[in-house]
Amino acid sequence: MPATGPRPLRADAQRNRDRLLAAAVRAFSRDGPEVTLDAIAKDAGVGIGTLYRHFPTREALIEATYRNELARLCDAAADLLETMAPDEATRTWMDRFVDYMTTKRGMADALRAVIASGGNPYAHSRDRLIAAITALLHAGAAAGTVRSDIEPGDVLTSLSGVSLAAGEPAQRDQARRVLDLLMDGLRYRAAAAP
Repeated sequence: MPATGPRPLRADAQRNRDRLLAAAVRAFSRDGPEVTLDAIAKDAGVGIGTLYRHFPTREALIEATYRNELARLCDAAADLLETMAPDEATRTWMDRFVDYMTTKRGMADALRAVIASGGNPYAHSRDRLIAAITALLHAGAAAGTVRSDIEPGDVLTSLSGVSLAAGEPAQRDQARRVLDLLMDGLRYRAAAAP
């Protein structure tokens, strides 16, 4: 008999799970790991039993919340490429990356609790991020709007640096300007005639 994966959730169960994850990211980013699970369930509009059915431990909820944010960011690359020119999609994705990093920074204490309990929420983060950046860069190179000699890891390092500088709301305007500079450096420019 062939092995099967977990059954997909019913629509109402999936909505509850999604609401719990959204409430958890707000709570952990705002209040850190000490926020009560009751408060998260209440914010999501579900009972504590529903929370525990989806996430049997605090660490499971924290890790799922982080992984969900990572998946949303990485999956956005393909979605953006379907509706925008590749260079526009890349620049829009960069803003989302900064938002993701801001959320991750807000969840830092909660994520450290997962690591202390033996979990590794970051196990596949870099690979997923590099794959998303690679898709964006390849689409831009194929369209002739982005240079083809860009290393995805270099873009990730650059974005991470910009994200560190964008930690405070007052610095978001500066971060947008720096992202514009980074995007300008990625754009393909035909060699000027001598």
